[in-house]
Amino acid sequence: MSKTVIPSPFVQVRRELHQIPEPGFQEFKTQAYLLDFISRLPQDRIEVRKWRTGLLVNVRGTAPKRRYGYRADMDGLPIQEDTGYEFKSTHPGFMHACGHDLHMSIGLGILAHFASHPIRDDLTFIFQPAEEGPGGALPMLESEEFQAWRPDEIFALHIAPEYPVGTIATKPGILFANTSELFIDLVGTGGHAAFPHNANDMVVAACQLVGQLQTVIARNVNPLDSAVITIGKIDGGTKQNIIAERARLEGTIRTLSADTMKLVKSRIEAIVNGIEASFACKAEIDYGSNYMQVYNEKSVTAEFMSWLSESQAEFGVKLHECTEAMTGEDFGYFLESIPGFMFWLGVNTPYGLHHAKIEPDEAAIDTAIGLMTRFLTWKSEQ
Repeated sequence: MSKTVIPSPFVQVRRELHQIPEPGFQEFKTQAYLLDFISRLPQDRIEVRKWRTGLLVNVRGTAPKRRYGYRADMDGLPIQEDTGYEFKSTHPGFMHACGHDLHMSIGLGILAHFASHPIRDDLTFIFQPAEEGPGGALPMLESEEFQAWRPDEIFALHIAPEYPVGTIATKPGILFANTSELFIDLVGTGGHAAFPHNANDMVVAACQLVGQLQTVIARNVNPLDSAVITIGKIDGGTKQNIIAERARLEGTIRTLSADTMKLVKSRIEAIVNGIEASFACKAEIDYGSNYMQVYNEKSVTAEFMSWLSESQAEFGVKLHECTEAMTGEDFGYFLESIPGFMFWLGVNTPYGLHHAKIEPDEAAIDTAIGLMTRFLTWKSEQ
């Protein structure tokens, strides 16, 4: 007879959080779940503050000289889940497809350890809403609640489908790109398909614009630099025999430097002005949410990598110095203000981030909890 495998406590936490994904700044059930879990921990050194739908949790040290921060994001994505999970999302059209359920369960695991085994220094756990949009990091960073417990150094992780469980991948310097949303609305004059000379077709204008936008990277950005413009959605017209009065393009911009982001936006604006003139239409550009690059502070990251390199065999993990990625993460706002780093946590799944079938290997949860509790203990002893 096969034995029933009982998941570790924080694997079970992940499964429960996986069932209640919520959009940014609407993480009400998620916040309530976290509060309930934290309320069952030893309370003598814990203090909790709410910030919108997020949380800040302070664990007092025994003789604090410094404060370390650990951040986990909370929100889900508007994706209909297509996994084989028995514990799949109970919220139709939403899914934890970027690992935030794992991020939170790992954060709770580290918090639970230090609630019972305090170290010398203070720890602040940051459960941040709205990472997927519209961006919770910057307003949380600027809040009175955060500033009251502002860390001296701050850390975070992100799951990585392509790495096996046990792999920790990071690097000093830039890890994730600068990112910006891109929305372009074109407005002209609609009309009957039989009389094109009486209208100016915004579907044609949109198609021309998509092609021209691709020249920005090919002909304006240094080939030794890196940038991407992606138009992921076009919406225009109402019926096959009606010339479209409106069209909307939705996409993203990603660059490895802030100056290149400014250059790309200036060229987009020039091209859109040209479309206005060419098609006698009106155009509006909205850059939506903009995310700062994730830039790992070099000395703090080097310290972590050196410590991990010496300890990896003992902890059963493997350090990998990776290259930068064009992904976006608003943790970059914290790192712009506070020294620290982010690392990739291997979860070994064939499906990528934001995929409806992503099924991370849950063994990575206990790997990350063990790693970070040891690292933060070591940091405090230095």
